[in-house]
Amino acid sequence: MEKKELYLTLFRSTFFLSMFTFGGGYVIVPLMEKKFVNELGWINEDEMLNLIALGQSAPGPIAVNTSILIGYRMAGVPGAMITVLGTILPPLGIMTVLAYVYLAVRDNAIVNNVLLGMQAGVAAIIVNVVYNMAMRIIKQKKIIPILVMIAALIAGIIFQVNILWLLLVSALIGLAMTLYNLKMKKDEGDIK
Repeated sequence: MEKKELYLTLFRSTFFLSMFTFGGGYVIVPLMEKKFVNELGWINEDEMLNLIALGQSAPGPIAVNTSILIGYRMAGVPGAMITVLGTILPPLGIMTVLAYVYLAVRDNAIVNNVLLGMQAGVAAIIVNVVYNMAMRIIKQKKIIPILVMIAALIAGIIFQVNILWLLLVSALIGLAMTLYNLKMKKDEGDIK
């Protein structure tokens, strides 16, 4: 694929995903997966899950972080800049317009009920994303990632452990697993 065409596809994809996705970063994640994994075939499901995990771990909005990672993966630094531009332009424009409209209708009961209904829909989508990510981890049938997922869920919900600690501990466990697996492969003679 020619660079100019690649850049245009990256921008157009992130722009339209961002333009027609309401409810935050977790709503856009399954749509990004559908676009970049299923439709374009640029990234496989496991790599997309890794990019989403990295995007969630970094400071800032997950949609922007994940789009930066996808752009960088496909076209380096220019790709990252193009995808971040495509991702932030629609909400920037929409929120600017909506801020003025909201000031005019903020006390309207109908508007408040519509927003409440949208929150319920977004909550359902977030549950769907969490379910899909959890099922991918479970399908791998590796006990340590499953235990980490369950422990993080319990620590976050029941004990109100800060997300940064959960991410740090999970990352350290993942690093330890990776180093252990590399050592095992090396011992088996797979890595020279």
